Amino acid sequence: MVALPSLRGLQAFEAAARSGSFAAAAEELSISAAAVSQLIRTVEEQMGRRLFHRVNRRVVLTEAGVEMLPRLTMAFQEIGSVARDVGGDAFRPRLVISVPPSMAMGWLSERLAGFVASHGAADISLRGEDDPVPFDHEMVDIRLSYGPHYREHPTEEIARDAVYPVCAPSLAGAVKPETLAGLPLIHTDWGPTGAAFPSWRNWFGTAGIEPGRAVKLGLSANSSRTALDLAISGLGVALAQGIYCARALENGRLVRPVARSLELRQPYCLTIPERSARRDVVAAFREWLIEECVRAVRSPALGA
Repeated sequence: MVALPSLRGLQAFEAAARSGSFAAAAEELSISAAAVSQLIRTVEEQMGRRLFHRVNRRVVLTEAGVEMLPRLTMAFQEIGSVARDVGGDAFRPRLVISVPPSMAMGWLSERLAGFVASHGAADISLRGEDDPVPFDHEMVDIRLSYGPHYREHPTEEIARDAVYPVCAPSLAGAVKPETLAGLPLIHTDWGPTGAAFPSWRNWFGTAGIEPGRAVKLGLSANSSRTALDLAISGLGVALAQGIYCARALENGRLVRPVARSLELRQPYCLTIPERSARRDVVAAFREWLIEECVRAVRSPALGA
């Protein structure tokens, strides 16, 4: 039988290489940073290969280390899967979910209980962050994005959405498209690094209406969720994505003062790196999340 390197040492190497530091690996493994360093040195001696270049206080992977990392990560994930299958609830699966900030602040957090109730307990890390996402450094299992940003990983389009003028019932009255400019308008701007969000000027243009100076006035928010909250508070009319505003329309906190909508330029996409695709908890969450997204964008409350 071929002699194998220390399993604990390989685990220390994988954690240090994935997290980018011995300190982070030590915290993950509940040992000291010195112990992590010693375990990795033992593996290096057993394999006859340097896995890290040690430069002052930094560690950088060697070519051998770069080659080993993804294979070890997959191996430890498989070991964990076997342990969970055999041990049941004693080994809860870990799931790292990355979504845009607006989706983490309310939309997904309000729905996660449904996933846990139907699929069992899991150690879930919910990350609200803008693109680009460091998949491997943060060990992200699944990413929901607006637009196909990650061609280096398997990515699929899951839903097409639109924006809808929405406001609190108290503001709606007998509004018509040509009188909408007379109400306070809430603007959404995703910033210089984000995708272009449909503007009120775009919306009035498709309706063939010249809004005048009103199109530049009113409140402005840098996130879709904030703009939606401002509308719910009765501070104006917002252009809101269907995926976010459907539930508020269904329960009457928002209404659509006019029927015209404006389709978004890009679809919502799911990205799952290959190292995560075969995990049961990832497959289950993918199926559940797609169903939730499609249900929201096809809500009857978004009909004309």
